[in-house]
Amino acid sequence: MTPPITRPDRFDRLDALRAVAIVWMAVFHFCFDLNHLGLWEPRQAFTRDPFWTTQRSAIVSLFVLCAGLGQAVALGAAQRWPRFWRRWAQVAGCAVLVSAGSSLMFPNSWIHFGVLHGMAVMLVLARLAAPLGPWLWPLGALALALPQVVPHPMFDGPWANWTGLVTRKPVTEDYVPVLPWLGVMLWGLAAGQWLLEHRRGLLAGPLPAALQPLAVLGRWSLSFYMLHQPVLLGALLGGRALGWW
Repeated sequence: MTPPITRPDRFDRLDALRAVAIVWMAVFHFCFDLNHLGLWEPRQAFTRDPFWTTQRSAIVSLFVLCAGLGQAVALGAAQRWPRFWRRWAQVAGCAVLVSAGSSLMFPNSWIHFGVLHGMAVMLVLARLAAPLGPWLWPLGALALALPQVVPHPMFDGPWANWTGLVTRKPVTEDYVPVLPWLGVMLWGLAAGQWLLEHRRGLLAGPLPAALQPLAVLGRWSLSFYMLHQPVLLGALLGGRALGWW
């Protein structure tokens, strides 16, 4: 039996969990691309069918939860603001690229506040809220509840719908507003802080060698996120041009 592998400078279990999210996302997007290009019959209703909408919510939740856990780990390792801002700049820069690319492919429903845009804002808010400790749990619950209890038409416009306090969702290919998703990130941060203090082994424990490739993939999650759609779409469009389908 191959012994488990652990790295003192990495939380391989968290990296592997993040990889589960991005692999699931890639499968979801592959199905979406097949449907968008007319290569799937019968056509699927990705924006209405609970089979797809539930998966989308679960994937985003896992992404955001892992981001919260990651912030707990970073703060536990005494990460300073300059290093935080370097990583944040990568996320924000990629969000701009996503907007630009989506505007070419979906000019009428381009992504103006998708998962990376939401992450960029929520990471700053979570970092600032981290000293609240156990209070992150009720704060997260409040963030989850606010879009249900205080939606208002004034937030429906393009300059305010990023808050999530909308009465109707905007027409866009990806929409991950600050609320309610900040609540998921705050819960991930709170859970990470609690685990590091009381059950550190659940995060920092060794990972079986068979799962190590997931940990490696999870360490490159942003690169994977940015590259997977061009690769998938390129393969599908290339195959169609060659008459393979």
